[in-house]
Amino acid sequence: MCRNIHQLHNFEPAATDDEVYAASLQFVRKISGSTKPSKANEEAFGRAVAEIAHISQHLLEDLVTTAAPKNREVEADKARARSAKRFAAA
Repeated sequence: MCRNIHQLHNFEPAATDDEVYAASLQFVRKISGSTKPSKANEEAFGRAVAEIAHISQHLLEDLVTTAAPKNREVEADKARARSAKRFAAA
């Protein structure tokens, strides 16, 4: 799966519409193999992004968990630490 699509479930505050849209856009880009559709495919591309964002928002609203909500800053710090370790000069 695309590395640019991040988990959006169980965060406080909840994922914004912009975050859901961005993840949907990345998903459509990945499966279509195109970062920018041609004029002929622009409408289908945009419709797919909008529909996936809509369904994804419903999914996020319907998911339940007993885990405590994650903190965005703490998770971002963890991701930066993993990245630094992964790409550290040997």
